[in-house]
Amino acid sequence: MTSQLSPTERSTVRRGAKRARTDRGDLHAILDAGLVCHLAVIVDGSPRVLPTGYGRRGDTLYLHGSTGARSLREAGEVCVSVTHVDGVVYSRSMMHHSINYRSAMIHGRIRLVEDPAERWEGLRVITEQLAPGSWDYARRPDKKELAATAVLALDLTEAAVKIRTGDPGDDAEDVEANEAWAGVLPLHRSWGTPVPSADLIAELPVPEHVLRRS
Repeated sequence: MTSQLSPTERSTVRRGAKRARTDRGDLHAILDAGLVCHLAVIVDGSPRVLPTGYGRRGDTLYLHGSTGARSLREAGEVCVSVTHVDGVVYSRSMMHHSINYRSAMIHGRIRLVEDPAERWEGLRVITEQLAPGSWDYARRPDKKELAATAVLALDLTEAAVKIRTGDPGDDAEDVEANEAWAGVLPLHRSWGTPVPSADLIAELPVPEHVLRRS
């Protein structure tokens, strides 16, 4: 697949077009840095937005949910979004306050994954997105768990990416007046110290793949 996004009518960025990115690498980076996406579906003519875990392999996004969830069984055309807030932009003028962010939005027809090998790979990808190293450490899904879990796939062909960075965009007269502070308050995400489960029967060391993130 081309390294550039090819905007469609739905994925063309119109508002804030100067923040649009067309490099597919930006799309991949935003998705790879996230933990939760928001999946928008239509059920009985009404919109529903479902926060859910996901994972990416190449240009396919995998999602999962319960096989009993009607919103997933009946999903057709969907929209998936992922957003990272990198900082709050304080401007001299209230109307120029903003956010530094990275966001991706994907449109398409979601596909129920039925091939056993692809379902297994989809679950692995989702697990490794959320908790890297866990697929080779924890117990794998059994037949009952697999039967209760739906794996969905969405092609990343139709996507839009927007990124804002940098200083406030104040008006020249407000900059010249120099009456209010302006700048960016960065937002950083970090992991805490691992906390053992209270029901651990024996004292076990924290696995290396967990420590690597903390």
